[in-house]
Amino acid sequence: MKKYIIIGAIAGIGFGSLSFSDIGFFEVKKNLEIFASLYKELNTYYVDELDAKNLIEAGTENMLNQLDPYTNFIPEEDMDDYRIQTTGKYAGIGAIIGTKADWVQITEPYEGFPADKAGLRAGDKIISIAGKSVKGLRTDEVSKMLKGRPGTEILVVYKRLTADGTEAEHTAKIIREEIKIKNVPYYGMLNDDIGYIRLGNFTVSAGQEVRSALAALEAQQKLKGIVLDLRGNPGGLLDEAINVANVFVDKNTEIVSVRGREVTATYSRKTINEAGDTKIPMAVIADGNSASASEIVAGSLQDLDRAVVIGERTFGKGLVQTTRPLPYNTKLKITTAKYYIPSGRCIQAINYAERDSTGKVTRLPDSLRTAFKTKSGRTVYDGAGIEPDIKTESEVMQNITISLFTKSLFFDYATEYRAKHDKIAPAKTFALTDDEYIDFTKWVAAKEYEYSTRSEKLLEELKTVSEKENYFTGIKGSYEDMKQKMMHDKQKDLIKQKSQIISFLQEEIASRYYLNTGRSVMQCRTDEDLKRAVTVLNDANQLQTILGKSK
Repeated sequence: MKKYIIIGAIAGIGFGSLSFSDIGFFEVKKNLEIFASLYKELNTYYVDELDAKNLIEAGTENMLNQLDPYTNFIPEEDMDDYRIQTTGKYAGIGAIIGTKADWVQITEPYEGFPADKAGLRAGDKIISIAGKSVKGLRTDEVSKMLKGRPGTEILVVYKRLTADGTEAEHTAKIIREEIKIKNVPYYGMLNDDIGYIRLGNFTVSAGQEVRSALAALEAQQKLKGIVLDLRGNPGGLLDEAINVANVFVDKNTEIVSVRGREVTATYSRKTINEAGDTKIPMAVIADGNSASASEIVAGSLQDLDRAVVIGERTFGKGLVQTTRPLPYNTKLKITTAKYYIPSGRCIQAINYAERDSTGKVTRLPDSLRTAFKTKSGRTVYDGAGIEPDIKTESEVMQNITISLFTKSLFFDYATEYRAKHDKIAPAKTFALTDDEYIDFTKWVAAKEYEYSTRSEKLLEELKTVSEKENYFTGIKGSYEDMKQKMMHDKQKDLIKQKSQIISFLQEEIASRYYLNTGRSVMQCRTDEDLKRAVTVLNDANQLQTILGKSK
């Protein structure tokens, strides 16, 4: 009976005062009534018992799939995760966890939070929580057990690898705290006079964190330039995008305008605070995973000729979402508008309202992109993310490196290394010796990890195509000869790709002693985009020319 009441309520929502002369509203009412009647008939006469929740959720999901991927229904059970995404806050021990075989292990404790204070390390295997074994549990199940009210105590039993290769059991009493995931996980100096700020998210206080990081760097010494790193930043709160831009541009500067179907969804937003520093030479680094709020910051600073953008074309998300309350503590996150940055361009790359004959959405072709002008008259384009002023290419990940990473062999070796070495040099200078790298190659030789080189894959593609076209018989001898010569040797590949492999290895090891700060320092040491940014910021003439300000 309750199932019918729910469906009937859905069908009747909001139509008491509607005029049915409006064909649009009539179609909505008609189809909701059909939907309710259809479910009622299924529930009454279908041969098997129906699961109302699953069926309705499937219908809801399919309806939303016809729209853009950012319009989502948030059920009550997912509200905690949603709040974490928007605020960056939760209460727990402050650690990232992952699975290995039947156990969950610590993969990264957050610096300065309860897990770190209690002495837990990456690689520690969680055995029980509050006296209950966690063997075989999923990470989300263990995560729920670790979370709780701030100030409450939790007993965690874990095993840690020792120097002789055995495991020792330990017990930690951990006091849960409110965990605020930092928007700025790291800032520091790239050299004597170029500062660096990495912005990972746009949750509450992102702008203030960037402002504080800049102030801290400028308090250390006189800066010749600042690099804001937005790579991999998926975006977040619109207000925080404006607050971040406000750190580098004057008060009352328009950063974004928003245009939607409803009048309330159309407005413009200006900076409201005094800037942190409007003069310091600036570079923004972005990539294909920089989206939404990241693109507002990168794009507005580019349009205002405030910063040179370095890296790759950004994701191309120019849509704004708001949340609407629904019954039973649920919400709808819905796309309500598009945003436009100071030059007037919208960087949205896909029009989800238009689909091809197969139902797939397509990206806007370059030929249809419209030109706009920055403040100094430089030409920029809409419809495909933010094009960098200086284009770079990401380092090509070798297949052996990918295999070592996906098999967690960098992680496992770092765990063993930490068990055998009480300390290492500071992250700024730490480096594995040649002998230590040889030890790693011997260690990994006994591990299972398979991969194919790009050449091997291309050769197999040639075989497949030539077989289909009946050419393979004639080239079979050459194919076998090439295959034999091309066959990779893992040990040789470990030496051939040493430079790339050792950078990942050193980064993982440094994080065991200095946590995320150590990892970030190691990354900055080898990052080619950062090196390019430093070069540009050290050349005032080149910077001014790129920004269209040279005389």
